[in-house]
Amino acid sequence: MRIPVALLALGASALLTVGCASKEEPARLAVEAAEAALNEVRPDVEKYIPDQLPPAEAKLAAIKGDFAKKEYTEVLNTVPKFREEMHSLEDAAVAKASQLAASANEWHELSEEVPRMVDAIEQQVKNLKASTVPANVKSDIESMKATWAEANAAATAGNTTEAADKGRTVQAKAREVSEQLGMTPV
Repeated sequence: MRIPVALLALGASALLTVGCASKEEPARLAVEAAEAALNEVRPDVEKYIPDQLPPAEAKLAAIKGDFAKKEYTEVLNTVPKFREEMHSLEDAAVAKASQLAASANEWHELSEEVPRMVDAIEQQVKNLKASTVPANVKSDIESMKATWAEANAAATAGNTTEAADKGRTVQAKAREVSEQLGMTPV
């Protein structure tokens, strides 16, 4: 009776080994696919959303760790989700690139329009009698100039999103001051 039990245990062990071996190749291919997915998105992620790269690399390292521990089922279950995450990461990088392009375009437009608006306001203030200029206008002009200088500095540093945000702030303030002075829009 002991021989059949020993044979049964040996047979089960052999089946388990064959079962694991049969998952090794698909798991290896899955790891390669995961690595390829990350390498495909890496350039855009590094350029546009670099803070998202270390978590993706850590997930890939975990997948490779599972493969090294021969946890092939875990690898096969994890890789499809990882690849979906890489597609989402690529979408986020493309969205960031689009946002940066839009803000660069907006900054270009603002950098032409806003200085003319501020110059026109200053000219209007010079043409008015001091007693007819609202009290806050001179401080508003200085504030606009300071904020515009910050916008220029941001643009020079390559941060067109911040530059455009500050440029819009100056543009809105210039419109407000223009209305206070009874000016027609520039």
